[in-house]
Amino acid sequence: MSGFKLPPTAALESLVVFLWLLASFGKILSQENGFKVAMKEGSDAVLPCLISTAENIVEKIFDWEKDGQRVFIYRLGSHSNNGHTGQDEQFRGRVSHFQDQLKKGNASIKIQNVKMADSGNYSCIFPQLQLRETFYIQLVVERILKDRSGETRGASKPIITTPDKTKDQLLLQCEARGASPEPKVEWQDSSGKILPAEEPQVSERGGRYYVTINITVTKTGRYRCEVTQEELYHQIHSEALVFISEKLCENCFTRESLGWMSGTALAVFICYVVLAVLVFVSYKVLHSGLNSSACDPLL
Repeated sequence: MSGFKLPPTAALESLVVFLWLLASFGKILSQENGFKVAMKEGSDAVLPCLISTAENIVEKIFDWEKDGQRVFIYRLGSHSNNGHTGQDEQFRGRVSHFQDQLKKGNASIKIQNVKMADSGNYSCIFPQLQLRETFYIQLVVERILKDRSGETRGASKPIITTPDKTKDQLLLQCEARGASPEPKVEWQDSSGKILPAEEPQVSERGGRYYVTINITVTKTGRYRCEVTQEELYHQIHSEALVFISEKLCENCFTRESLGWMSGTALAVFICYVVLAVLVFVSYKVLHSGLNSSACDPLL
């Protein structure tokens, strides 16, 4: 059998389950000879495989392959994640199946953290069914902007310096050095919002670009200089934590000090008053007792 056949009514429950799984992980397009699954780089991809009879396949054999590579192997309960050997190194530790769905004929798999190298044509094969079945899925991994240091000769981390500083503001300078192709350099705040900055200064030497961009900040916070090369899908950044002393009021220290001293003096005065009252009351009580004793004729 070639391609993907719709299962009978008894399998609709399984179909709903795995379609829900698919909707949770990406975009699936039906094709004449199978499925096309489009995913963004770094996400998880579910590749669908549901046999037409929807029979229990817990004690069956099935394989997932990609252009000659062994993606996932299942043998009567033994599989690539519990000791069965033969899985290609590229997929080791990243591919899992849905154990609870096997009894419904669902042999779909999930590939974690998909990479560009994962793009290609996959097949889900049941070699020992009464009617041999094979399902075909094309996985297309779409590139995203990310730090590709080590993957490509993209820009290195930008350098942040502080050429000028005053009490209430700071000049931040960001330099992207020796990048090719020419990068876009921007300043952002901690939430990722692009900040208005001076016009970038760009120079080129030997096919490599040197970009400098300045920004003046007046608030304490974390600032990011981001370098983007869209042609390479490469994006890298550096961050700076800035502290700006903000003068809240004139002579704040003196006022706070005077307030503290006044409060302390008042507290001490109150304590003295209370103590004096207690001494006076005690004296009166004691004096009254002595007078009573002196006037008693029986003593």
